[in-house]
Amino acid sequence: MSEQDRIFIGGGGLDYAVSQDLKLKYANRHGLITGATGTGKTVTLQILAESFSTQGVPVFLADVKGDLSGLAKAGSADFKLHEAFTSRAKTIGFDDYGYDAFPVTFWDLFGEQGHPVRTTVAEMGPLLVSRLLELTEAQEGVVNIAFRIADEQGLPLLDMKDLQSMLVWLGENSKGLSLRYGNISRASIGAIQRRLLVLENQGGAEFFGEPALQLADIMRLTPGGRGQINILAADKLMAAPRLYATFLLWLLSELFETLPEIGDPDKPKLVFFFDEAHLLFDDAPKALIDKVEQVARLIRSKGVSVFFITQNPADVPEDILGQMGNRIQHALRAYTPRDQRALRAAAETFRPNPAFDTADAIRDVGVGEALVSTLQKKGVPSVVERVLIRPPSSQLGPLSVAERKAVIAQSPVSGLYDKTIDRDSAYEALARRATEAASAAAVAEEAEDEQPMAVREYSAGRRYSGTRVSRSTSKSRSDSVGKAFSKSLARSLGTRTGSAIVRGVLGGFFKAL
Repeated sequence: MSEQDRIFIGGGGLDYAVSQDLKLKYANRHGLITGATGTGKTVTLQILAESFSTQGVPVFLADVKGDLSGLAKAGSADFKLHEAFTSRAKTIGFDDYGYDAFPVTFWDLFGEQGHPVRTTVAEMGPLLVSRLLELTEAQEGVVNIAFRIADEQGLPLLDMKDLQSMLVWLGENSKGLSLRYGNISRASIGAIQRRLLVLENQGGAEFFGEPALQLADIMRLTPGGRGQINILAADKLMAAPRLYATFLLWLLSELFETLPEIGDPDKPKLVFFFDEAHLLFDDAPKALIDKVEQVARLIRSKGVSVFFITQNPADVPEDILGQMGNRIQHALRAYTPRDQRALRAAAETFRPNPAFDTADAIRDVGVGEALVSTLQKKGVPSVVERVLIRPPSSQLGPLSVAERKAVIAQSPVSGLYDKTIDRDSAYEALARRATEAASAAAVAEEAEDEQPMAVREYSAGRRYSGTRVSRSTSKSRSDSVGKAFSKSLARSLGTRTGSAIVRGVLGGFFKAL
């Protein structure tokens, strides 16, 4: 097999001279990178990203610690670890080792350290929105109703204010809607609105809107044939872990839903690294776990390879873990009985090597070493090997602020996502309905006021004797509920409440009557 068909991971065997490779043909069978903090997972991620890019495979990864921006800059001989790197390269037979920079595009949900990343509320869908907001089953039901009615009435849900306006409309029309869609509790709507406010305060509102991310922009190749490395700035994002996990799951889902089937390609079309993967599964409902399992099982036929990165294999559900054919296990620590059980469980997932005890090796490997097993001929896992990971060619450590800004300015997507587009959507449509309804109510009231008393009394259903009017003391007027409410709305237009109504607080109440 030629070097063009494989990715060199490092050297194995007793003297680390045996090449350990990940074959591109089996790279889309997914992978797992695990190990305790400080054992070298980030460097392993860096060298895999470099290698995939060199082989013409685009990469998407999250930079949780802020260290991976160095992929955009070549390493240098004056780096303090230069001698250690060159010595390691010699030990493992990495004869053509040298320093190099790689094509990088920076992204940031907050638009601060990279190009803004957005999607619409509609594209996110009710399941992921509910997951993002940590809603109960009843609250999730309300969100599903909001999405359904928005779709039926042609009300695009693009940004957060669209969803907020739609929820208010549901609350104002809950009685009539509940007969068809099920109970719509105002308490549930209030709870959802509070969750949206929390998300907005965390900066999550910037994620919803347009222009939405185009998948083609993360699957670019350079003119020279290298794969673009897309780096999501996630150091600040980790303060909102549910937003981080939901965004990455949404991106996976979009890839799954959008990309065509291509069968079993010679190499992946995209490699997706999901760092801190435990955040995806912590307290996740079964419906969400089932969705992740489905995506992981089927997305490889779309040419997408997924690598989960976490501290312990136990962080990943078994049904999903079973699909991770390529595994790189850095050291695990076993200070407690629970840690020891987890270590033994991790060892049992590897095909044993008679040369050493796997459980002992997981505990004993040093920084920059790992136990590696990759898929070989016919997709069979190789015997686990103790491997010295190859050194990176790009800079180890982050870019300076000025260097990052220069890379962003020269990006192939520079200027495409920088400015938000606020087109006509649910918020504006509901505001127009309220304005039109308020105007109609004002005209109706003015016309009624101009009618003679006798006509007004007669039209209200009261008896008219020609000389005196008989009035009922019970105030049982027969105005419809919609008409009475219209009058109240018209009188309040000059107040703060009235202004809020015009902005879409009541939405299309009158249209629904």
